[in-house]
Amino acid sequence: MQPVRVLELYSGVGGMHQALRASGIPSEIVAAVDVNTVANEVYMQNFPTTPLWPKTIEGISLKEFNKLSFDMILMSPPCQPFTRIGRQGDISDPRTRSFLYILDILPRAVGSLQHPEKRLATPQNVMISEIENHCTQQGSHTKAGTTDPVGAILPGFVIFALNQFPLYDYNPNKSFCRLTKLPKYVLLENVKGFETSTARDEFIRTLEKCGYTYQEFLLSPTCLGIPNSRLRYFLIARLQTEPFTFQVPGKILTDFPSLEPVDSRMFEGSACLNEDHSLVTTKNSASGSTENGSQRPRKEAFLFKLETAEDLERKQQQDNDPSLQMLKAFLQDDDEELSQFFLPSKSLLRYAFLLDIVTPSCRRSTCFTKGYGHYIEGTGSVLQMAEDVQLESVFKSFEELSEEEKLLKLSSLKLRYFTPREIANLQGFPPEFGFPDKVTTKQRYRLLGNSLNVQVVAKLISILVG
Repeated sequence: MQPVRVLELYSGVGGMHQALRASGIPSEIVAAVDVNTVANEVYMQNFPTTPLWPKTIEGISLKEFNKLSFDMILMSPPCQPFTRIGRQGDISDPRTRSFLYILDILPRAVGSLQHPEKRLATPQNVMISEIENHCTQQGSHTKAGTTDPVGAILPGFVIFALNQFPLYDYNPNKSFCRLTKLPKYVLLENVKGFETSTARDEFIRTLEKCGYTYQEFLLSPTCLGIPNSRLRYFLIARLQTEPFTFQVPGKILTDFPSLEPVDSRMFEGSACLNEDHSLVTTKNSASGSTENGSQRPRKEAFLFKLETAEDLERKQQQDNDPSLQMLKAFLQDDDEELSQFFLPSKSLLRYAFLLDIVTPSCRRSTCFTKGYGHYIEGTGSVLQMAEDVQLESVFKSFEELSEEEKLLKLSSLKLRYFTPREIANLQGFPPEFGFPDKVTTKQRYRLLGNSLNVQVVAKLISILVG
């Protein structure tokens, strides 16, 4: 097959690029776009031959977009408008502006959905193509609420024609200049929460108007045996009239499809762990019920201050799940380099009960966020290097101890942060992926916290194109 020409939007450190490589699909990134200067430095070090555009998406003209002639869009728009801990501003958040601009410039399908270029065969579409050329030459996107410069200069019969043949769902307060062709493939990644947003609804409406077949997912790396919880929303879309063989209209899939017809066998095997510490179960995964179908009685006893016996049971089930790899496969060996990552005494004493502690032999870790290494609660697991020390012996009657005794017990665990390299390993970045020396540890944590799991996206790309 001919290499797929790919436009990588919100490129960050290149997670989508790495996933595209890992998918094995013949491809070429025709442009990567991001405004984060530090992320761009990392991207350029790892992909020096890829054209990188350090500019806002809204600042890219239609002429520039059309020259790229891309077949696929890979994008991971800013997640802050949709996170549970944020303000959830959704489409009112200025950070969604670039995403809405992308939706606005996608041409609505007319005639053949599989061959949108054939829309120019009719007289009215020839006329509209001339309008497109004019808009491309202008190279600007009209903002809502301003006078439409194109509408102001077009003869009345053109506006009449547009209303008779609504290729662009024309709105006089909005530019109807759009791309000259639709990309065949689209893949979007975002946080859990995007699936209930207005932005998602606008995205779906646009895809349907453009003639795409699509499927939504909520997936975690645990579905692939990776011992890290990072539940994320994904959507794959293909320009075709036939549905995917695994497509379930109106449903969000919580595991990778079997690529067999949905009425024969939809899902088997694994369970995906989300950041709420609950299981999104699939067909053959374990439930919280007893053999006769009744629910287990709720246990109220606390092992730690913020952890119930049910939490402990869940963690033990994960650590005993042979489908998940052990963390030790993702860790660094350089003891000298690791010394800087041990938790300071102040953090040990202040946040002891908030830490999610794992050992190298564990098969789980919580989601690493951009605040890891700076904030403690909810930003990611910490690693206990002294595997022979039992947590129960450290935390038993802990509050009755003096501060000195507490510190002595906590220090015996040899707790440290995961290094940026180890987090990159868990996220599927290859060994050759690296950071420029001037990028600080804090910046590396932030960049990785804003990135994605390469292996999850690689599999979705293979499913989308294959």
